[in-house]
Amino acid sequence: MGSVLAASSPNPPPPAGGSSPGGPGLVSVPPGFTMPPVSPISPSASSSTPGQQGETESPLPNPGTFEECHRKCKEVFPMQMEGVRLVVNKGLSNHFQVNHTVTLSTLGDSSYRFGATYVGSKQTGPAESFPVMVGDMDNSGSLNAQVIHQLTNRVRSKVAFQTQQQKFVNWQCDAEFRGEDFTATVTLGNPDVLVGSGIVVAHYLQSITPSLALGGELVYHRRPGEEGTVMSLAGKYTGNNYIATLTLGGAGAHASYYHKANDQLQVGVEFEASTRMQDTSVSFGYQLDVPKANLLFKGSVDSNWVVGATLEKKLIPLPLSLALGAFLNHRKNKFQCGFGVTIG
Repeated sequence: MGSVLAASSPNPPPPAGGSSPGGPGLVSVPPGFTMPPVSPISPSASSSTPGQQGETESPLPNPGTFEECHRKCKEVFPMQMEGVRLVVNKGLSNHFQVNHTVTLSTLGDSSYRFGATYVGSKQTGPAESFPVMVGDMDNSGSLNAQVIHQLTNRVRSKVAFQTQQQKFVNWQCDAEFRGEDFTATVTLGNPDVLVGSGIVVAHYLQSITPSLALGGELVYHRRPGEEGTVMSLAGKYTGNNYIATLTLGGAGAHASYYHKANDQLQVGVEFEASTRMQDTSVSFGYQLDVPKANLLFKGSVDSNWVVGATLEKKLIPLPLSLALGAFLNHRKNKFQCGFGVTIG
């Protein structure tokens, strides 16, 4: 568990502003970018043959990817903010968009980032077009970029790479296959044939019933003087308005529960235990959406007595959004807050 890219290289520079909505997974995603959603595969209609009694059972649904098991719960929690952030988005055409991000920080270095996104014309769904090329570069020359393409109706590939001040540090590629009732993914990170190092990650998630999905993860890493394998098992149960997920492996355990109370309120609970850090934590988060006021409020509290909250306000009809965030660590007696403005 943990990032493929982070496992075999020095830590990348902290994102300048915001973070990807996606929760921690094995595939690193450049700041501000996410994998485009995949439309669920519609099961083919089956007709009962003459002489058959009873109705034919419909095929099991596709369970999604292994990385998305805990994502719904993590989206409820607020993301930490610090300093002042200004984001300007500008659409140049139906396929091309650029953005500028300026971050002023009291804890870290202030920075400027320029990002660009290109979306191709191959449409695979109502809100899906490929190929997708995204990237951003900061004022020090560090670059994050990735290319995503839907090769066939069931096969998707992605290539991502990262540089650090003109020095190439990370790259990875993965292939994802979505069947009617399963998803299989293989990821290759930082391979080096001459040195004999690299990481290979395999994911598999299978629908057992319309509500229950089981799967596993196998991570093999090798570098000079070190070689090892880590295996994890996962189970996800999806109800009408809730999702319960459990992951167990050599690195520890991760359990999450997501519940949608109504259209305005969503809550989530997470339990994480790490065998390497010898530490456990429990977190509770909630999200309150007030569409009539264009407000989105998120709050959280964990067993380490860290309390945080963020508030987002859209100033319609202006293309402007404001964000406020505050986090207080009672144990360390530390407080941090942030303010963000997004234009476009």
